[in-house]
Amino acid sequence: MARITLEDLDGLGEEAAGGGEDGGGGEGEEEEEAEEERGRLFAHWEAVASTHRVSLPRDMAGPIVQMTRHNQAREPVPYVSLSQREKCEEAAYEKRWYPAGKWACVTKGEPMYEQSISMSFMKLMRYICKENSVGCYLGMTVPVLNEIHLTKEGTELEREVVTAYYLPGEFQQNPPVPTDPEIHITERAPLWVITRVFYGTTTEETILREISLFWELLGSTDTVLRETYIVAAYENPSIPQRRNEIWFICRAE
Repeated sequence: MARITLEDLDGLGEEAAGGGEDGGGGEGEEEEEAEEERGRLFAHWEAVASTHRVSLPRDMAGPIVQMTRHNQAREPVPYVSLSQREKCEEAAYEKRWYPAGKWACVTKGEPMYEQSISMSFMKLMRYICKENSVGCYLGMTVPVLNEIHLTKEGTELEREVVTAYYLPGEFQQNPPVPTDPEIHITERAPLWVITRVFYGTTTEETILREISLFWELLGSTDTVLRETYIVAAYENPSIPQRRNEIWFICRAE
């Protein structure tokens, strides 16, 4: 949230909202314009997907349009900031506490990291938009989390990636049931993490580099896990310098 993994919507949503303002064309013209907009959005997302060797199914057109319409309403995942460490008068990293909560999770193990998170988020998009037991749009939350694991050598990512979407506050007590059996609603325990912002694309190469840079900054410590990390995605994937975070997970005390 990571890419077809987060809504490629900011500019597109504004354009979509602005369409049809001239009016006067009647219902048929409005339907034609809506279909054109639907096709344009799909083509754009299809182009984004192809860069990560992922094909975009035609049935994604509906969820894409729906998320475009709601692209300004994004609920932040709740957390408490515990401390910040600064370097050169800028925040170098931050320690946070995330309370327990319910997440919709998908696990994929494709050959490329980008493929896994793309395919998982398409499933989550369908769930968010309609394919759930209440049959309605649930609302987008940020960030979307991608939990990764390093190989024993620490030089590569394991293929399996867990992509997680936080259920909006109104659905935390009674999460809508997914119609897709690959989506699992999980109660995640409270989490203490040390986070660092980075900008740009998220590939296996960039993630490994950011993990290495963060270790250099943090120094030697046994207070965080060394084999499991989280990549938090916040921004529109069409933004070249989009915001992401790498999360180091604190060990249980």
